[in-house]
Amino acid sequence: MMVPINISEQRLELLAKTFGCSKGTLPFTYLGLPLGTTKPRIIDFMPLVSKCERRLGGISAMLNQAGRLQIKNVVLSALPTFYMCTMEIPKAMIKQIDTFRKNCLWRASNVNGRTQPKAAWKLVCGPKVEGGLGIINLEDQNQTLLMKNLDKFFNMADIPWVNMIWEKHYKNGKLPSEVKKGSFWWRDILKLLTKFKELAQVQIGDGKTCYFWKDQWATQTMLQSFPQAHSFAKNRLITVHGAFNQEDTFSLFNLPLSQQAFQQVTNIQHKIDSIELNEHKDIWTYFHKKFAYKSAIAYK
Repeated sequence: MMVPINISEQRLELLAKTFGCSKGTLPFTYLGLPLGTTKPRIIDFMPLVSKCERRLGGISAMLNQAGRLQIKNVVLSALPTFYMCTMEIPKAMIKQIDTFRKNCLWRASNVNGRTQPKAAWKLVCGPKVEGGLGIINLEDQNQTLLMKNLDKFFNMADIPWVNMIWEKHYKNGKLPSEVKKGSFWWRDILKLLTKFKELAQVQIGDGKTCYFWKDQWATQTMLQSFPQAHSFAKNRLITVHGAFNQEDTFSLFNLPLSQQAFQQVTNIQHKIDSIELNEHKDIWTYFHKKFAYKSAIAYK
């Protein structure tokens, strides 16, 4: 099937005949996912909702509550995973899937039953050690699965989409920040940037993928360690590579400095002198540098 993007109908007709292809239109479904140039609508996720609804009946009616809890965790909570690894699921869809999961747990397959829940949903989604039932919170799960893409991006994985985004949006020392750019998919990923960086530490290589002030490449961020010096900084979004390649550390700041800021800048100079950049890429690590990024650990 040949799908046109920015070409005329006549050109599409000619190409389709040349290659013997049928003609298609956007959006369409690829590997079960809605694919298009704009953000999927609610209706595009209805196949997922229908799939969850079909699993609600049948066997769940013959199980006790413990069995229904197991079915819900293994089946109903797992069905959206493929979608959640790829894109942000609308909250309306998560709410609908949660309705099916609640019915499975409290009312078996009787969606019109009047059995009252025995505990608040927020409570049962908590870990068992805190009195919950360990039911997966789909919104949090969606976020931790999508943050894998930020891990690939900042570690500059040799993947076409990673190379394309670096080349198109982040040349010449630019890094993702509060200003979100790119496709709807990438803007959705960037919503998770703050949460991702709360989990991340950086082992400095060339210093090109991390901010000098905001990212944790030392014991704590430079902003936390030297807040007075930060208040005088000329460029608060400078990379580690850019800061380390200044001829004079004081050129990073607006002068004159306060006495406390001056002392902090002197300490910053000592820190810069103690670290040498190299030609290797920065390595983003997680959880005290013991693990690569794992969504299950990030979820916990």
